[in-house]
Amino acid sequence: MALATQHKLPAVYFVRTFVLAGGLASHGPDIIDQYQRAAGYIDRILRGEKPADLPVQAPTKYELVVNLKTAKALGLDIPTTVLARADEVIE
Repeated sequence: MALATQHKLPAVYFVRTFVLAGGLASHGPDIIDQYQRAAGYIDRILRGEKPADLPVQAPTKYELVVNLKTAKALGLDIPTTVLARADEVIE
């Protein structure tokens, strides 16, 4: 992230943590949702199901986070359609 900032390059990350630290945007799985789904698996295992019998699950919920302060510093105008679709906009 420091390299992208140093060279004034827009970068999109896979988790919101980078955006909270000053990155431009992130698009990736909702980590909280992943933990909640994992808790369901743990419950099923504790109730006697074999882990090998449980299906592998892909993320079902994704989030888009945009940092407008970083966009302004890079001289970028984020379209309102993107901001409207974002789950969170940091100002």
